[in-house]
Amino acid sequence: GGPQGWRGESRGSPQQLAERYADLAASHSEALRQREEREWHNARLRQENARLRLENRRLRRENRCLFRQALLGPGPDKSPAEEAEALRAQLGRLQEKHRRALRHLRRCRAAGGPEASGAEEGELEELLLEEDEQP
Repeated sequence: GGPQGWRGESRGSPQQLAERYADLAASHSEALRQREEREWHNARLRQENARLRLENRRLRRENRCLFRQALLGPGPDKSPAEEAEALRAQLGRLQEKHRRALRHLRRCRAAGGPEASGAEEGELEELLLEEDEQP
């Protein structure tokens, strides 16, 4: 007879069954090979991920350290005299900016700029008087 039902009965010649079995075995072997390859690749990616996490932590620490240095200014490698000189220079620059701002305010005021509120006007007067009193 020809092809029959499914319960243990063959559907084709023994040669066809052998070919189908060989195809299934080859497909199964290929699936196993691909699975092993994926597992190997995933293991490599996990290792790379761990390495990158460590590098990221190191860079964060370095970044915090650099940021702290920028906020705190020069470290102990400067002598107290050098640090005092740097602070004096910074104070001089800030005082010069303050003087220029006050000159600008005077010019605006003289040109009839927008009226300031009472509190601002009093504060401006105070600043201008302080500036006039300084040598």
